[in-house]
Amino acid sequence: MATISAYQSANGRRYRVRYRTPDRRQTDKRGFTSKREAERYLASVSVAKDKGEWIDPTLARISVNAWSQVWLSAHSNLKPTTRGAYAWILKKHIIPRWGRVALIDVTHTAVQAWVTELSDSLAPSSVRKVHVVLSGVMKYAVRDRRIPRNPCDGVRLPRVAESDRGYLTPEQVDELAALCAPSSTVIYLLAYTGLRWGEMAALKVKRLDLGRRRLDVAEAITEPTGAILWGTPKNHERRSVPFPAFLTEMLQAQCAGKSREELVFTSPDGDVLRSGNFRRRTFTAAVTELRRRQPNLPAITPHSLRHTAASLAISSGASVLSVQRMLGHASAAMTLDVYSDLFEDDLDAVADALNNRALKTNVGKLWANPSNSKTHTAETVLETTSDQHI
Repeated sequence: MATISAYQSANGRRYRVRYRTPDRRQTDKRGFTSKREAERYLASVSVAKDKGEWIDPTLARISVNAWSQVWLSAHSNLKPTTRGAYAWILKKHIIPRWGRVALIDVTHTAVQAWVTELSDSLAPSSVRKVHVVLSGVMKYAVRDRRIPRNPCDGVRLPRVAESDRGYLTPEQVDELAALCAPSSTVIYLLAYTGLRWGEMAALKVKRLDLGRRRLDVAEAITEPTGAILWGTPKNHERRSVPFPAFLTEMLQAQCAGKSREELVFTSPDGDVLRSGNFRRRTFTAAVTELRRRQPNLPAITPHSLRHTAASLAISSGASVLSVQRMLGHASAAMTLDVYSDLFEDDLDAVADALNNRALKTNVGKLWANPSNSKTHTAETVLETTSDQHI
């Protein structure tokens, strides 16, 4: 049976609530400054027990640091690259602020203030990634019935502004490739296949089928903490990507003298080709020169070549499903969402095609012979009326 009793503390008269947990264990909570406050707490406990929502307060005293390690260990199904990124975010941003705090003491207000503070020094997209990790840790605690709710829910996050996505024309790809020599093949491959940088850098000779003009994308590298991590492609999606015939000789030359297990592309030292080094040594200077020649050149990065590949494929008549498979998107809906601006142009082509088709029918004849317009209009109305009664 639950009881409320008074006791004397260093700070004056206080009240203690004693009650039994759902598993019949005796427990208590002390420190209430008034009997009414203790009664309200006891009433809330009774309601929670009746609803099956009671949370053992002792379980919520574990620190965020300790619980985050439990959470990370439970995600053994994650790719090493993703796990590495989560571990880095925990170490860099979450543990310094929340490590010693008990789960139950993490409040929505405090999380909101922290996110606002992070926004002063981090990009909106980075803030969102940090929030996702902390929210994941707290959500796992809710599932384990350690805390009643996730304090990260409903936190206002900084808006990620849509940046202008850069698409290059085939002529601009040619110029950029020439300026990046002797790494021209890297530019052409990225711009005409849509591989992610990590997929291109992890490409091995054995993954090339020059006869069928296919690339087997089965591995990828990432550098979430500066160290190279090997793993599967994003979404664990292994895929076969076609490449244009003009790339065959370039890739053949790139693989000359290499064993099947060697990388197709490497740094000048023969190591993995890193994006940061490539940009610093080759790409940035080439883009600067290209912009000098073409002042209206869009802002581009090596990742822009993936967008360029999508643009070139769509403008060549590729379907949404084909582009999705080429790029390795999780769904066709994602492809439509990311490249909706390109498919809007494609809709214009659809309208033109429908117009050309219509001109070959009676619609075209109708408008091509204005003298007979009344007759045709009357016939059209009669036909339409008859159709409606069928």
